[in-house]
Amino acid sequence: MRDACRVMRRSGKSSARVMSRVVGTNRLLAALPDNDRRRFLANCDQVELTSADMLQEAGTPLRHVYFPTGGFISVVTPLGTCPGLEIGLVGDEGMVGVALLLGVSASPRQHFVRGSGSALRMTAASFRRELERSPLLRRRLNLYLHVKMHQFAQAAACVRFHALEARLARWLLMAHDRAHSNELHATQESVAHMLGVRRVGVTKAATSMQKLSLIRYSRGDITIVDRPGLEACSCGCYDAGKKLYDRVLGRTSFDE
Repeated sequence: MRDACRVMRRSGKSSARVMSRVVGTNRLLAALPDNDRRRFLANCDQVELTSADMLQEAGTPLRHVYFPTGGFISVVTPLGTCPGLEIGLVGDEGMVGVALLLGVSASPRQHFVRGSGSALRMTAASFRRELERSPLLRRRLNLYLHVKMHQFAQAAACVRFHALEARLARWLLMAHDRAHSNELHATQESVAHMLGVRRVGVTKAATSMQKLSLIRYSRGDITIVDRPGLEACSCGCYDAGKKLYDRVLGRTSFDE
């Protein structure tokens, strides 16, 4: 598989300063004690992720883990000849490569860049070594894995029981959280694939939201106009997932 990332090379003291600034934007790593965090960062590259690039094909060996510090990544369950169904988004609150926490060397899911941005990347071998060296790192990432498993299950129930407009509002809120910008880019066709629906359904739902002045939409460019209105339009899955993360990970702290 082609390497989808552009590596920002680093060296010496300037490297340490740059990486210390970057880590503050990944919530999983920012909560680690200073010693554990510095050691972890010493084995990372800072890379740039480009929208639509594939980070991980389903069933192939995991060569790297990624901790986004900007942009976000789509987690997709493949369905044979179908485009697949998105079951989650990963931004600066999380990581890509959680299968390695369970001792599994390949993921059954696809991971591709949905929103361009930066990330910290580490080889799978280095990541396994860090898990052995830092019980605090493993503890925090195990908590994250627990949250993701719950969110994946919530996504399955959401697809089955909730109306398309509510699901689209939920997706927009999740993307907004991770992009840290009111401006998003997603074609109606790509959103339809991610939500597992026909394009005409997304068109109808997006038009309705635009008429309510919740969003502006033109040629794949989406502007979030009224976030509280979107939250009111969304199903309860968005709020439930966010509260679970905050409850399990948001207040986690470690003593030196």
